[in-house]
Amino acid sequence: MPDHLLRTRTPGTPPPPVLAGPGPRTAAALRAAVPALAVYAAVRALGLLVFWTAASADGRDPLGPLSGRWDSVWYQRIAEHGYRYTVTLPDGSVHSDLAFFPLLPALERGVSAVTPLTPGGSGLLVAWLAGLAAAWGLFAVGARLRGPRTGVVLAALWGVGPTAFVQSMAYTETLFTALAAWSLYAVLTGRWITAGALCVLAGLTRPSAVALIAALAVTAAVTLVKQYRTRATDRPDPAHRDRDHEPRFRPFPLLRLLHLLRGNARMLAGVALAPLGWLAYVAFVGVRQGSAFAYFDVQAQWGNSIDGGRALAAFIAGLPLPAALGLCAALGLLGWLVVLCVRQRQPLPLLVYAIAIVVVSLIGAGYFGSRPRLMMPAFPLLLPPAVALARWPGTARTAALLTVLACGSAGYGAWTLLGEGPP
Repeated sequence: MPDHLLRTRTPGTPPPPVLAGPGPRTAAALRAAVPALAVYAAVRALGLLVFWTAASADGRDPLGPLSGRWDSVWYQRIAEHGYRYTVTLPDGSVHSDLAFFPLLPALERGVSAVTPLTPGGSGLLVAWLAGLAAAWGLFAVGARLRGPRTGVVLAALWGVGPTAFVQSMAYTETLFTALAAWSLYAVLTGRWITAGALCVLAGLTRPSAVALIAALAVTAAVTLVKQYRTRATDRPDPAHRDRDHEPRFRPFPLLRLLHLLRGNARMLAGVALAPLGWLAYVAFVGVRQGSAFAYFDVQAQWGNSIDGGRALAAFIAGLPLPAALGLCAALGLLGWLVVLCVRQRQPLPLLVYAIAIVVVSLIGAGYFGSRPRLMMPAFPLLLPPAVALARWPGTARTAALLTVLACGSAGYGAWTLLGEGPP
């Protein structure tokens, strides 16, 4: 594995446990991740308990907002009937279910076929299990870079974010984050074929898989360039040169490049695999609609076209001054986290992935209220605070802070889910 992908490890930190592999290695990895899974499950259970109590006190069905509203309904329709549903709004725009990627509804259909669960209940089961898989993946990444304590805190912080209530809904965020986290972990451990295969699944889950595809492609490109330059400048020491064994000629640049590509065949295969899921669905929509760019037309009908951030600027300009200042402060905090990630010298695939998720989430023209949710899979942004909290002596202060954050997240989640605005 190239050194530049692993340079964030603190000198002197004991080697983390093996976090992937078949048989006993997987069992050992799971045992190592138990604290992270327990903490994550606890904070999400608290969120569900607070919401369930508030919904029951209000005389409402607690399951309704979790599996029967907003995007969840579209996924259930696809699971039950396939891609055939559209809604025409009064302004003439057409909202088609082709805007939703197929992996979650396929899993909903599969689970409901072998269990007594409805597609809505199956969606919740998939989302909750995927949340645990995501927490495990975050622990794996954090433990590899800065030790198991950081991995536990990273998983906990992801579970107590302001929009963490979405992790309890029949949405795709947990599924996508799990696939992305394990794909990036596979890159960090040099398992490029696995990384590419997981990226294929991520590309069938959400359009933001382009960020994960970019992370793999950029990392591979930088790795190849560095290796090529290293070999090009590698010269024997003149003081120890043996004229009888000195090569009569140096390899041509093209031959050196071909040798380099052959030596990185698995990495290149993983990168070639990565975009196939995303491309397959875009091609499916194109064939279905009879236009190569049909998928982008479908997204534009939903108001999700790329405008370079003009819609965001217009939204901020239309807010009252205090709200506008608060939103600008939140965006400033987001930018500060990105800077901290760079200063922390995170591995290149994590940096590219996180920054791409943020950029994709901010430059679209879609509904602004969903943008914090769209950025939730950008878990590397939480690594700087996770490292800082993991350095606190003892566990009492860290546990107290996480408890406060979990209570705040639970209250905000209950308020949002029982409100009318979609996340």
